[in-house]
Amino acid sequence: MAKTSDSAQPAAEKPKRSLFNRAPKDGAPKKEKKPGRLKQMVDIFKMTRRHDPMVVWYMLGAFLGLILVSLLVTVLVSPGNWITGLLVGLPLGLLGALLIMSRRAERAAYSQIEGKPGAAGAALSSLRRGWIFDEQPAAVNPRTQDVVFRAIGKPGIVLVTEGPSTRVKGLVDAERRRLNRILPNVTVTVIETGKGEGQVPIAKITKKMNKLKGELTKIEVGAVNKRISSMGNKLPIPKGIDPYKARPDRKASRGR
Repeated sequence: MAKTSDSAQPAAEKPKRSLFNRAPKDGAPKKEKKPGRLKQMVDIFKMTRRHDPMVVWYMLGAFLGLILVSLLVTVLVSPGNWITGLLVGLPLGLLGALLIMSRRAERAAYSQIEGKPGAAGAALSSLRRGWIFDEQPAAVNPRTQDVVFRAIGKPGIVLVTEGPSTRVKGLVDAERRRLNRILPNVTVTVIETGKGEGQVPIAKITKKMNKLKGELTKIEVGAVNKRISSMGNKLPIPKGIDPYKARPDRKASRGR
């Protein structure tokens, strides 16, 4: 009986690949689609409504109020032409409702981080142009978790504290002495965060800072930042070691 060779067997046809039917390679990670703008707005609305149920009525009031104003103005200017007023009022009402949601969403976000460690730093991260903010605290008390954040702008240097006034005072005084030593002519302002007397809530920190009187130019702000950055953070000397009595290891310098 004759044996058929392998070459005589018909080869399986490979599926043709085109630009439209390319399958992803095995093991290749699939790219996650970013949520669209509409989905982001829906998520923000849901988050805001959970913490502020009245946001629905404020948005509805702004929407209907602006449409009504647009209709009244149009009727007074051009009687009988109410369709134009409606066409103008609809986008204005939608814009007003979105602005209300944006403000309420910001309040809801701040209310969630109020009282938590790092809340002041999160609030400062929303500063607008003209400010230089370091995400790392300028001073920290590891035991009590009190921190002092630093921002540099046209009003000078602003220290924002996080912790009880009596407890964080030592950190503020030490940082202020350090800044006055290297920048004696720059104003240093202290803002305490919290809900106590003389303190500023987290949601109003940036507003408070933007109201401060400007004293420096844009170039001077950059120079102040470079001066502080060049000093760096000095590590504390371990207890029990006198830096003036410390001597080098001569055997190590000669080689053992």
